[in-house]
Amino acid sequence: MSASTPLLAVQGLQIAFGTHIARVNQSDGSAQGAQQRVVQGIDFSIARGEKLALVGESGSGKTMTALSLLGLVADAQTSGSALFYADGATHKPIDLLALSKIQMQAVRGNHIAMIFQEPMTALNPLFSVGAQIAEVLQIKRSLSASQAAAAAVELMASTGIGDPKNRALAYPHQLSGGQRQRVMIAMALACQPQLLLADEPTTALDVAVRQQIMALLTDLQRQHGMAVLLISHDLNLVRSFADRVAVMQTGRIVETAQTTTLFVHPQHAYTQSLIDSQPVREVQATDPHAVKDIEANELTVRYPQPRKGLRAWWGSDFMMAVQGAHFCLRKGQTLGVVGESGSGKTSLALACLGLIPFTGNIRIHKHQWHTSPATNLEIRRHIQVVFQDP
Repeated sequence: MSASTPLLAVQGLQIAFGTHIARVNQSDGSAQGAQQRVVQGIDFSIARGEKLALVGESGSGKTMTALSLLGLVADAQTSGSALFYADGATHKPIDLLALSKIQMQAVRGNHIAMIFQEPMTALNPLFSVGAQIAEVLQIKRSLSASQAAAAAVELMASTGIGDPKNRALAYPHQLSGGQRQRVMIAMALACQPQLLLADEPTTALDVAVRQQIMALLTDLQRQHGMAVLLISHDLNLVRSFADRVAVMQTGRIVETAQTTTLFVHPQHAYTQSLIDSQPVREVQATDPHAVKDIEANELTVRYPQPRKGLRAWWGSDFMMAVQGAHFCLRKGQTLGVVGESGSGKTSLALACLGLIPFTGNIRIHKHQWHTSPATNLEIRRHIQVVFQDP
């Protein structure tokens, strides 16, 4: 095999939506649509075992590029070529953009796998996470149900999920964000693909778990010798992970370089602006004696955990998510709640919203949550939320 032969070579990739020609009917003045091109003829390659990062602002075409490689962009006109050398330079490459749906099914999972940006939308809420991993193994590797279930537990263990045998029985909503992302990694690696597409795999995770996930990906990448295409807007993460970086702006790749070179000597003005972009703290002081908007005392949240065997007849065990929390948020203040994935941050917020059962005392504008929806309606006029997964 030639050392210069890439694993994947993309040339002239274009992705567009709508019709090709915009014109106006002279008789009635009606328009016949125009084409919106979101990826505009890009070229890039990935070597075997290489980690390439595709960076750029939201809407620049990064995710569309990755999805097109697996035929997952619906209602799009795709042109160009994406030559995948699955069996090395001595065999004819596969043009991913020219495959039929049936042919692409043989590529997905077996040769190229993907970690999607939002696990809660990628995972099926009606099945346990272990069953979803096992399904991949049964379909792609023809394992029996018992073999697939055992292999799913092993895969979850390899991604660092604690107590994988019991966690395999959990549903996606019962896991933390970091645990769900590890499940997605386990599912993607089920068939040991040669190329892994990772679309913003750490967007919704805290800093500590983000580093854990990227360290895990690096370790697994070395173990399996696979190549990784990382899509991210987190430049600090890219700097510590990628071998090379391709910078994307408005559907075009404007610069590609080795990671160290790109961060030290960026050539394109857009790359320079990305690297120079740093958030600035602009927080004004608030009145320490202002009205209390939220006040919590001895706030406790716990989730029932099913018992096994005869013990199930005597009730459930409980997993403590929040234990005896105290805090006060005054009018005009901003309170940051930080901690690793699974530490109880979201449970704390959901309790303040009156969306999950809790014990203790929470006051919203001096009112407390009640079991009556009608009574709670007035409180809900004063509180709103932006959820983690849109």
